[in-house]
Amino acid sequence: MATYVLSDIHGHRAAFEKALALIEPDENDSIYLLGDMVDRGPDPVGVMRLAHNNPYMTVLKGNHEAMMLDCLDNPEDTLQWGTWVLNGGETTAQGLMDMVPDAMDHLVKWVRGLPLYEVVEIDGKLFLLTHAGIKPVAPERQKDRWTAFDLEDLAKSQDPEDLLWIREEFWNHPTGLKNDQGEGPLVVSGHTPTSYLPHFAEQVDARCYDENGHAIMVEMGATPETGHVADKIDIDCAAAGGYPAGQIGVLRLDDGFKFYVPIEEGE
Repeated sequence: MATYVLSDIHGHRAAFEKALALIEPDENDSIYLLGDMVDRGPDPVGVMRLAHNNPYMTVLKGNHEAMMLDCLDNPEDTLQWGTWVLNGGETTAQGLMDMVPDAMDHLVKWVRGLPLYEVVEIDGKLFLLTHAGIKPVAPERQKDRWTAFDLEDLAKSQDPEDLLWIREEFWNHPTGLKNDQGEGPLVVSGHTPTSYLPHFAEQVDARCYDENGHAIMVEMGATPETGHVADKIDIDCAAAGGYPAGQIGVLRLDDGFKFYVPIEEGE
């Protein structure tokens, strides 16, 4: 039994399939996809279908799914559509238009219902999964010991826009979930490619690329306030940018093992 997390596939269906084949999930495993299935890559609809049809996978909504839904709900809003296209939405829009209407409606309805967060507990360790991150917890809400119920309550109180879009405030401040002994939940998120972390974070705790120039997962937030233990991890390995630096990262929560599948040229 294992629990896997990945994020920000961005239309790269071939690499997504390779990642699933690499971890070989079965009925005892759980997979969490933290949003941004769509846009930029060549087959966003294929990624959505693959995720939708996977019986072991729970999918969260990302900001790119939110942009897609906003445009579908406002077909006459040229400014909104222009923003989506500038952010890679053209491949998604074309893929949806090529679908049989009933099939498209079914897929879009599924995306509308996707949650914004998940709380996962493994062997007493708590994880908060979101697309982008969280607004740091106010001091009066911080706890020495968090329960799954506490974490669920906190996630519900977050602004949905933060769960989808937050960047600098999340990466530059302690989450408020770990105490000064390093005990407490870990936030797992994507949204910000790790290759971009130096642009959004004042301090990056580890290298963002491997020896081949591929973006890799980065643990962040180890400070005296957290007992010098990371309180967040960025698992967005820049698949949005495609070949040559982008890849899909898969984090196994049980033991922290990291799997990688590079985006190949033409994928």
